[in-house]
Amino acid sequence: MIDQITPLIIAYNEGPNLRRVLAKLSWAKRIIIVDSGSSDETLEIVRGLPQAFVVEKPFVDFASQCNFGLQFVDTPWVLSLDADYELSDQLVSELSELPENDTITGYVAVFVYRIFGKPLRGTLYPPRAVLYRKDRATYRNEGHGHRVQISGPTAELRGVIYHDDRKPLSRWLNSQQRYAREEAKYLLSISKSELSTGDRVRLTGWIAPVLIMPYTLLLKGCILDGWVGWYYALQRLCAEVLIALELVDVRLRSKLLLEEVDNRK
Repeated sequence: MIDQITPLIIAYNEGPNLRRVLAKLSWAKRIIIVDSGSSDETLEIVRGLPQAFVVEKPFVDFASQCNFGLQFVDTPWVLSLDADYELSDQLVSELSELPENDTITGYVAVFVYRIFGKPLRGTLYPPRAVLYRKDRATYRNEGHGHRVQISGPTAELRGVIYHDDRKPLSRWLNSQQRYAREEAKYLLSISKSELSTGDRVRLTGWIAPVLIMPYTLLLKGCILDGWVGWYYALQRLCAEVLIALELVDVRLRSKLLLEEVDNRK
């Protein structure tokens, strides 16, 4: 089945990551990369790989980028990757051995989170569908991220994918406020019954920042990973604090607006 799979990668200034990602895709006859205006070495790296095909689209949101990229896939199956994902050797072998199965429309992978190349004992990064039939899938936004909706049954892959983002910390920090704003908008836009347990905790605006450090360090075991574990826990704390601030900001501004309306009456 591996001959029927096209990797699809979303990229923007992914020079620090892209070589490692592409090195595990040498089996692919064609790789689609949706680039949103990279100005670093991303396109130079891609040009060094004959089977890589770049399509450019200004960034609006992640779901739009992915749905755009699907137009250029000419195989029945898509392997959807972020530019900081690296396939494990076990997963590459598994892809080469997957039998054709007309009843399965997608496969879900588990992720191992790396910090500076070192795998963590635990992570908050959830499993996600990465391999699916092109004609049974579409993307939608969910908070600051995106999720593929697959029509039909899915199965689990045994091999893992490494999440290993080595872009500078300044790049991560610059992205977080936008992510937090989009996440807060998402949390406030849908009913509580549709939210996951974690998102319901976030919606309170204060519980998540209080719990995230002990949850990451102790329950997920990252305290045993040394400085990289603390680094990850501090990143999660920063992200949760920004989301909480955005939620509180929206609520306080709404309250102030109502008070101003009442005062005018």
